[in-house]
Amino acid sequence: MQLGVCYYPEHWPPSGWADDAQRMRAMGISWVRIAEFAWSRIEPSPGVFDWAWLDEAIETLHAQGLKVVMCTPTATPPKWLVDTMPDMLAIDAHGQPRGFGSRRHYCFSHAGYRAESRRISRAVAERYGQHPAVAAWQTDNEYGCHDTVLSYSAAAKAGFRRWLQARYGDIAALNTAWGTVFWSMEYRSFDQIDAPVGTVTEAHPAHRLDWRRFASDEVRAFNREQVEILRELSPARPVSHNFMGFFTEFDHHDVAADLDIATWDSYPLGFTQNFFLSADEKARYARVGHPDIPGFHHDLYRGMCASTRADAPAHGRWWVMEQQPGPVNWASWNTAPHDGMVRLWSWQAFAHGAEVVSYFRWRQAPFAQEQMHTGLHRPDRSVDQGGVEAAQVGAELQALSTQMDLNAQGIVNRVALVFDYDSLWMAQIQPQGADYNPLELQFRVYSALRQLGLDVDIVSPNAALAGYALIVLPVQLHASAALVKALTQAAAAGAQIVLGPRAGAKTEVLAIPENLAPGALSALAGVQVLRVASLPPGVQAVIRFEGDAGSVATAQRWREDLALTGAQAEALFDDDGRAAVTRLGSLRYVAGWLDADGWRQLLMRAATDAGLSPQPLPADLRVSRIGGLLLACNFSDRTLAYTPTSTPSSSSAAPLLGSATLAPRGIALWHLN
Repeated sequence: MQLGVCYYPEHWPPSGWADDAQRMRAMGISWVRIAEFAWSRIEPSPGVFDWAWLDEAIETLHAQGLKVVMCTPTATPPKWLVDTMPDMLAIDAHGQPRGFGSRRHYCFSHAGYRAESRRISRAVAERYGQHPAVAAWQTDNEYGCHDTVLSYSAAAKAGFRRWLQARYGDIAALNTAWGTVFWSMEYRSFDQIDAPVGTVTEAHPAHRLDWRRFASDEVRAFNREQVEILRELSPARPVSHNFMGFFTEFDHHDVAADLDIATWDSYPLGFTQNFFLSADEKARYARVGHPDIPGFHHDLYRGMCASTRADAPAHGRWWVMEQQPGPVNWASWNTAPHDGMVRLWSWQAFAHGAEVVSYFRWRQAPFAQEQMHTGLHRPDRSVDQGGVEAAQVGAELQALSTQMDLNAQGIVNRVALVFDYDSLWMAQIQPQGADYNPLELQFRVYSALRQLGLDVDIVSPNAALAGYALIVLPVQLHASAALVKALTQAAAAGAQIVLGPRAGAKTEVLAIPENLAPGALSALAGVQVLRVASLPPGVQAVIRFEGDAGSVATAQRWREDLALTGAQAEALFDDDGRAAVTRLGSLRYVAGWLDADGWRQLLMRAATDAGLSPQPLPADLRVSRIGGLLLACNFSDRTLAYTPTSTPSSSSAAPLLGSATLAPRGIALWHLN
């Protein structure tokens, strides 16, 4: 458990760098990320490099014993490069170039820019790949930020045609797979296929899905080219990339497969304001962030760089590369966190297994687009509230390090939540209801699990599932043969499985299965979906759980009519008596978008049947276990009491940090047996 910070020496006079480095060390910071946006300073003119300033900055940090995360600067190609190849710019859905003047102004498919990205990455790696201060690498910065994955450029269209030919072999196979006989859309050659944009009405769903897959593969290929250079020239240093929150434009599992460390940029207040939470939630959590937004992403990215083992769950290395320190500049409303929240978010990340929590940024810039984005320091070098709390966390880590090994904390979780980008894309392309947001459904189910006090692994559909007692698949529109096999084996071993609505509803090419939904999962589920309906706002269906007259929930947004082909009803729709939740053996199928209370009731049943010990928590309290540690976080403005169900060790029956009576926005950390 270590702290880091994002630092931009090119923004400040060199005379202050040594003082910055000394302050970093005094604050308890160990890692410093630099240079991800510095291409124009590294190479101010084509082929003319200025390394002197960067050499000095690295040596200054190194003199204080700070470890550097060196970045490839490809997220911000300089103006001279854009002028030499203007067609390197991404093209939006309206045919307009995504122009120079901010960042991420490149198309992943442009061969010329790909060559330039390799060239500058090699130059940086040759210069610093063996420097003793450079202890890790980051490729680029926030792939896809500002909606830059999907480009409709000539290069992208040409690449897509090649991708399709490699995937389908001949055009007849594509026509059959896509079903282009509908509306007379049949193609005679791959060269006839354009991007799925600008059509009179919606473009063909299979066309759109393959375009998403192609664009995702382009991100992976772009990243892999840089990784290969870094491994060649700096083989002893791990390679990372900083992913984003609530972002699904490319398959992060695929990109992370080429990395050593998955990192992500955590902005709880910004995500609370900008995404799908209700108005009441946005107001309630305006200054603390929704309690489950950080944890959801911590658990997602912890699963990214996991090794694949058939015998037990595996976990990968992960960091928070950018932790929100105060108000940001990019949300719809940019609130300031309550005092104590930066500290709470930091410890919450450690409790989910983070190796490093790195704050963005060291000092607030007084100029340009991010001048309203706070840092640990104000522009005048005075310490801001985020810096005060970061220093507090640094001191707490130092104190705890004398009592225990903070780097030897293992994670053994019994609950898996499957997160499948392909299925998310399918539901985004064909939502069938204006408010059917599959990412929200995934998050709401995760939140229900966390409100039951359960620790969760978020895993790929290709992950090993052996060893999990409860496996939940909220958004699994398509199930591969490998996933069906893994679920069948898990069920045979006694695992409880929960399938969300629309499970198995689509084939690989986004068509309805011949045997209807849940398709390849039909034998496991013991149901057949006869009809589906999206429910507009204000329309809902009451659900009653069998055997418990007091267990009532509602379905909103979505419901299904089921035929039972082996399963038994566990809950019924009130209006027509049809099955709302079914069970066959250890597998439950959910025929609707349940409200929050419905998911909690259902998952409580499944967790109990799995032999787990769910512990319903107060709405704003969350607990996390990592190895021998347990952390409780209070996101509310009132005092909350919490008693661990696990047993604190005799040497630390009292919390290591805080107290069992948690102050508002306070934490308590126990060392457990």
